Amino acid sequence: MKKQYNTRAILIALLLCGFVGMFSETSLNIAITNLMEVFEINAATAQWLTTGYLLTLGILVPFTGLLLQMYTTRQLFIVATASLTLGIFLAAISINFEMLMFARVLQAGGMGLLLPLMFNTVLVIFPPEKRGLAMGYIGLVLSFAPAMGPAISGMILQYLSWQFIFWLLLPVIIIGMVFGVKNLENVTEVRKQRIDFLSAILSTIGFGSIVFGFSHAGEAGEGWSSPLVLTLIIIGVIALTLFVFRQNNDQPLLNLRVFKYPMFVIGVFLVMMCMVINMSTMIVLPMFLQTGAGLSVLVTGLILLPGSALNGVIQMIAGRLFDRYGPKWVIIPGLVIVMLVLWFFTSLTPASSVGLIIALYMILMGGIALIWPASQTNALNQLPSELYPHGSAVLNTLMQVIGAIGTAVAISIVSGGMNQYLATSSTPTMPDEIANAITVGAQNVFWTLMTISVIGFIIGLFMRRSNYRKESKEHA
Repeated sequence: MKKQYNTRAILIALLLCGFVGMFSETSLNIAITNLMEVFEINAATAQWLTTGYLLTLGILVPFTGLLLQMYTTRQLFIVATASLTLGIFLAAISINFEMLMFARVLQAGGMGLLLPLMFNTVLVIFPPEKRGLAMGYIGLVLSFAPAMGPAISGMILQYLSWQFIFWLLLPVIIIGMVFGVKNLENVTEVRKQRIDFLSAILSTIGFGSIVFGFSHAGEAGEGWSSPLVLTLIIIGVIALTLFVFRQNNDQPLLNLRVFKYPMFVIGVFLVMMCMVINMSTMIVLPMFLQTGAGLSVLVTGLILLPGSALNGVIQMIAGRLFDRYGPKWVIIPGLVIVMLVLWFFTSLTPASSVGLIIALYMILMGGIALIWPASQTNALNQLPSELYPHGSAVLNTLMQVIGAIGTAVAISIVSGGMNQYLATSSTPTMPDEIANAITVGAQNVFWTLMTISVIGFIIGLFMRRSNYRKESKEHA
């Protein structure tokens, strides 16, 4: 007989802590200028507060497939939330950039452990017919929290100092940690695992170089022509190629046999598509609203908030629909919605009304909410239970990597469109021309995203409900 868990209490604890971690990921984006003045640092140095966070995630997450099997659920939860709590507290009392940077690494380390732990725990404690709703709640956290970060941080900075961003998070993470320690049980069996140190080195170099290289490409003045960017990406590709070949041993760091399951492959592609569209839109739309439409940072954040809220609500509804009807009846309508809205976004101009932009963004986020949790749940459902940790690790690793790549490419497309437009302008320094230039760049991004969504729609047509695999023999 399968063990009964206090699923509601466990899920609440994971969601509270996950919300804090995802909120902290984007909370400083809007405070970079403020921190440059406070710590007397330049933009490149300040950007490390974001890049360093992503880099830590990119390096740590691939190891979690192994860690989830080597340590108990409670041990990993306590370490993850303790790291998050300490990181948030140190950030709140930081007196210099170095201290804040260290705090950000601690936050990212905690979140890097917590993300796969959330997925793996849900897969174990919920039966297949109820996972859709649970994954919907996780999807709410993964999408709503980072979208709220800039908006709430903007309001805090309007009236208080940047430290209050972290003081606000501290009681929430403490409550989540205490609640989790009280209710979370060990849901997986600990197995003795051998660490392949060569795989560990290749993974660290490969994923670290890729994430840092693409992040730097989006920030650096030289962009893709930067020797550092090109060197990092080449090193990353070589290291990851060697890493993939190395995973054919008996105890791989990241078990790539998960890609033998077709619904997992389709689901991962659709999740990555959603990640690219979500991250690119969250970067490009604020740039367009501030530079193109002349709106303030605070107003921009508030414009994006309704869409993020709707995304969270629909993720929960989509989870229930997935449990009842299967993936295709949820995912295909979502893909159609996303394609149509991105097509409308390609026609945005500085004269477009704020109401129209809010409505389009809300519909876009609603469409993504239909696709993301259903694709994610269906992908992981096809795996045998012994591959849950590796499936979660692969999914979260690719999300971090594709997030960095998508953001960098989106910024590059905007810059390319702007430069091309301004090169033909007789008054390239005039505000109206700059607004028109960034509009062209943003439209180019949305055309690219629409093309990706069309590919996603075609792939989504092959989606079918995964057959839950209970026995390890099915994997053999």
